[in-house]
Amino acid sequence: MQAAPADLSLDPEQPGLFNRPDYFEVLARLRRQSPVHRYAPGSWVVSRYDDVRSVSRDPARFCSGRGVLMNDPIRRGAELPGSVLHMDPPVHGPWRKLVSRWLTPRAVAALEDSVRAVAADVLDEVPAGEAIDLVDAVAAPLPVLVIAELLGIADADRRDLRRWSDACIDGADEADADAAMASVGELLAFLGAEVAARRANPGDDLLSALVGAEIDGRPLGDDEVVMYCMSLLVAGNETARHLLSGSVLALAQHPDQRATLAADPAALPSAVEECLRWVTPIQAFGRTATTAIELGGSRIDAGDWVVLMYASANRDEAVFGPDADRFDVTRSGAHLAFGFGEHVCLGAHLARLEGRVALEQLLARYPRYELAGEPTWVRSTLVRGAAELPVVLA
Repeated sequence: MQAAPADLSLDPEQPGLFNRPDYFEVLARLRRQSPVHRYAPGSWVVSRYDDVRSVSRDPARFCSGRGVLMNDPIRRGAELPGSVLHMDPPVHGPWRKLVSRWLTPRAVAALEDSVRAVAADVLDEVPAGEAIDLVDAVAAPLPVLVIAELLGIADADRRDLRRWSDACIDGADEADADAAMASVGELLAFLGAEVAARRANPGDDLLSALVGAEIDGRPLGDDEVVMYCMSLLVAGNETARHLLSGSVLALAQHPDQRATLAADPAALPSAVEECLRWVTPIQAFGRTATTAIELGGSRIDAGDWVVLMYASANRDEAVFGPDADRFDVTRSGAHLAFGFGEHVCLGAHLARLEGRVALEQLLARYPRYELAGEPTWVRSTLVRGAAELPVVLA
């Protein structure tokens, strides 16, 4: 195993790592000096692009079924029936197909008018010329409203949906998680009631499709439908929210590139890809080694915990060039912001659409918006994003 310098100490299982001022410097040193780095006995971080891809496409040797989140309930012995995030082949494929047709490029393209209307409504509510929190006013409500409409729960209070989604992210990381778990309980009760309503009176929404779906010839249980819906709701909210806030921040910090996009909206699709690379809303997922294997010069034993650092892979100089640590909306290259392999994000096309439409409308209305202060950051072992982003829309 490669010897790691003392200044590479880090623990992805502790909230706050992603907010360290030297976070990206540490990731760069990891890629150079210890690309497969043991941060605790039996626990590793993988920082290079090719290694992250290699692990992601090898579920036989790096499984998801023993946990994927840093403080995953499954790692503590809990069971989460219906959580597609925690499934391995051959079980995973049929469960993924239950909703995949709703999220294909063609299906998502048909949602553009709806997403555009939601974005316009959200921006219509935002006051111009005064300081606002862009997260609370724009980045959080837009994806909540879109995924709620897709699931068929658009009548729910959007602030409840956001609070419940936040609680699902916060609960596993908080030392005192009572408040978060209470909110998660509210979400489970809400979804349970919605499932019961669909069984009695199904509609043409995604939730109704899950209620009527079968796996291996049997209908899904209520608890399985609830868990699947909760995963879709949380993932659909968190990824798009942090993409939007991170993109607004990055473009404010690079006003020349923002001006280019405001003048040429046709450049936005490729710019969104660079925003995804740069922001990487989901920073890391884990896998468990099922057999002993050598990776990046290190020996990983069966049962070891392996953390895939997507943010590091997305700044790997071997893939994105010597300026990989520079934001450039004209850059090309295949980022890993949505993961890779069998667990690539189901909602990737929807997140891209939301990012493109939201930025297009924001820049059309407020091409010279300004930051009104420094962002405050979410403390998490999963996402890196702004909790608050003060801006003035002008």
